[in-house]
Amino acid sequence: MPNLPIIPEYITVHLGAPDTPAQNVSVPFADYIKNVASSEIFPTWPENAIRANIYAQISYALNRIYTEYYPSRGYNFDITNSTTIDQSFVYGRDIFENISQIVDEIFNNYVTKGGGIEPYFTAYCDGREIQCNGLEQWGTVSLAEQGLTPFEILQFYYGDDIEIVMDAPVGTRTPSYPNRDLSLGAIGNDVQSVQIRLNRISKNYPSIPKIYPIDGVFGPTTESAVMEFQRAFNLTPDGIVGKATWYKIIAIFNAVKRINDLASEGISLNEVTRLFNTELSLGDSGPEVFELQYLLSLVGAYEQEIPIISIDGSFGEATESAVKAFQRNYGISDTGVVAYATWDQLYRAYLGILGSLPEGYFGENALPYPGMVLRIGSQGESVRALQEYLNYISRTYSQISPVTVDGIFGPGTQNAVREFQSVFGLTESGIVGAQVWDAITSVYRDLYLGTLSTQGQFPGYEIQ
Repeated sequence: MPNLPIIPEYITVHLGAPDTPAQNVSVPFADYIKNVASSEIFPTWPENAIRANIYAQISYALNRIYTEYYPSRGYNFDITNSTTIDQSFVYGRDIFENISQIVDEIFNNYVTKGGGIEPYFTAYCDGREIQCNGLEQWGTVSLAEQGLTPFEILQFYYGDDIEIVMDAPVGTRTPSYPNRDLSLGAIGNDVQSVQIRLNRISKNYPSIPKIYPIDGVFGPTTESAVMEFQRAFNLTPDGIVGKATWYKIIAIFNAVKRINDLASEGISLNEVTRLFNTELSLGDSGPEVFELQYLLSLVGAYEQEIPIISIDGSFGEATESAVKAFQRNYGISDTGVVAYATWDQLYRAYLGILGSLPEGYFGENALPYPGMVLRIGSQGESVRALQEYLNYISRTYSQISPVTVDGIFGPGTQNAVREFQSVFGLTESGIVGAQVWDAITSVYRDLYLGTLSTQGQFPGYEIQ
């Protein structure tokens, strides 16, 4: 999903129009702005005019980068030097000293508008040969001579509702595509991003169904919305968000919100708020750690290099050691931090083990977590098994309603899951992830084998 903007260390410039076979050059971002300013304006202008122009040039470039304007269209650069669509950049030119000093001072400041968090698309023109709705460069001179500050000059052209973000962080920029396909059962911030964008796109393209709730879980309604989006934009309608679909969603989202336009609708803070931790590391806790431990435990049962750990939802030293062992086993830098590369490989390893086991392998024991979140609309053998476990448990726990065993996760199954969660002190979401699956199958096994739950396993509820 969109992140809060950062100032990139480098920007890649295409030395020509987008479709021309020209050279790409990567230069430090501040050096790029110095070059643009030295190419676009005069060093003899009043300082307030120079500063106003540089703010506009910074924000324009950051808008191109933040929205992945060119990468989302299949190009391998951030911006061009074609003045018909972008800013002037003359590779290798001399830089004016006073401009260089000003850029060094303000290169990590940019303009936003109307409460949007993205760098505003501060379009501009020279104001002599060409007039436009944005900033007019020569006009800034007369405004500065009238005593207007750089901010007041920007307000004159872009409106009173602009703000300047000061001292934005500088960092290494990475492409937004998560380097993994998103499909039915996937969970995380990338799924949330797809849901948010598709719901906004559906306002302009009503054939795309609304996704509710926005929960970061790739369920059947998300799959349906993805498939309809793919049909609308001539992509293979497989319901899978691969790289082509990901960037097409970005391009259309930016287009309908007019993010690359003076009339931008803006990106709100709600659209960048994350539901899930991007990384897990020592000291973290919660359902995501529980899921990590669950997956590691099964993989560790078949790969002796990975130690078996407790599944308690707390990322302690034992979990860190298991993560490092897994990372070494799969050629990932053994940092002990679980980011995208580790999650992706762990899911692949887990599902590979499940797929290699013969039917009936687990005998009297319940099946392990199927590797995907089950919720309203889910279908298949994993749902059928879940329903059988819930029905068996309901014979002992009358608070849990029996369900029809049909392999379809409908309202009845959702209600039974919520009732189970209520009885055993879990969040009543009606959604079955690794933690809930483990709780259900643990109770099922205990009942099936005629044993009591271990002391404290489900505090306050003893199996009779």
